[in-house]
Amino acid sequence: MAEIKDPENTILMELKGGTVTIELLPDVAPKHAERMKELARAGAYDNVVFHRVIDGFMAQTGDVAHGNAEDGFDLRRAGTGGSEMPDLPAEFSKLPHDRGTLGAARSQNPNSANSQFFINFSDNHFLNGQYTVYGRVIEGMEHVDEILRGEPPMNPDRMISVKVAADA
Repeated sequence: MAEIKDPENTILMELKGGTVTIELLPDVAPKHAERMKELARAGAYDNVVFHRVIDGFMAQTGDVAHGNAEDGFDLRRAGTGGSEMPDLPAEFSKLPHDRGTLGAARSQNPNSANSQFFINFSDNHFLNGQYTVYGRVIEGMEHVDEILRGEPPMNPDRMISVKVAADA
């Protein structure tokens, strides 16, 4: 079991293989960390598919508008939406995009991140300074490694549930 130092800033993501424990970094990216907690507490991430999973690169999810597996998601639209909340300003830092870090997905506009995020499968330092890093996997990376690959995958894996550890 991972040692959870700050339950209010720890996410428990349930995948098919088990629990992924994510430490949020509110001191580095406070708005992004707060948004993830807000969406998790609303149940918005539950059953949302991984719509873009590139071997050796990353697994992307979090399209709460078009990615819910229970709502009969549309693979052609998954990855094009966000939440009803406003987009977030970039919170770039010196933290590198290392294996297991959580990055905010966005369009070409640096200030367009909303609900989507990705987990890096490997060190992707070419992303440094271009995408907000706001968390890191502290346990369960082997479950992330098992996510079905594809853009989009034919039968995408999903986040079964996403909770703030303080609420679990």
